[in-house]
Amino acid sequence: MARRFAEITFTDAVRNAQRRYGSREFNEQFEVAKDPRDTITPHEQAFIEARDGFYQATSNEDGWPYVQFRGGPVGFLRVLDERTIGYADYRGNIQYISVGNMIANERVALILMDYANQARLKIWGRAGIAHAADNPDMMERLAVPEYRARVERGIIVTVEALEWNCPQHITPRFTEAEVKVAIQPLHDRIADLEMQLQESRQ
Repeated sequence: MARRFAEITFTDAVRNAQRRYGSREFNEQFEVAKDPRDTITPHEQAFIEARDGFYQATSNEDGWPYVQFRGGPVGFLRVLDERTIGYADYRGNIQYISVGNMIANERVALILMDYANQARLKIWGRAGIAHAADNPDMMERLAVPEYRARVERGIIVTVEALEWNCPQHITPRFTEAEVKVAIQPLHDRIADLEMQLQESRQ
């Protein structure tokens, strides 16, 4: 049994590249692994639902790839079951390149980043489009009522493969919320010292 991502990505051209650059023997381990990694475990679910954005790749009828960032509030990317994820697709630049590509070619790839902890999850899947008029129940599951943005559709991804990527070369970056948490003890300490100083002057 192979890792599902290897079945999808290790084409003859990829294997030849692995041979040329000396990594073929290493990568063969993915083709005999016991765990196919094609279902979402609780570990992946926690990681997915903690994200406030991800990168999504599609390709058009001519084979040209297109990568776009999809963002929203933490948790807007939902795990619907062990093989399905989905998100509310908010109105953006109204070019609809990703949506058009999905109509022509349902295959998509997602990269989810946790820069602060240098972690990266890759997901391969097949995307479908849901509209409120046709699937109101699904749109209700994907809704984030407190987030003030216009939802145009839902994107439902049937997961084909998942793989945790090597953390090497991921530069740590921090969101505003993460920075606030990190420096809160400093603010608390400053407030405490200011109080002590004020008391010493009295």
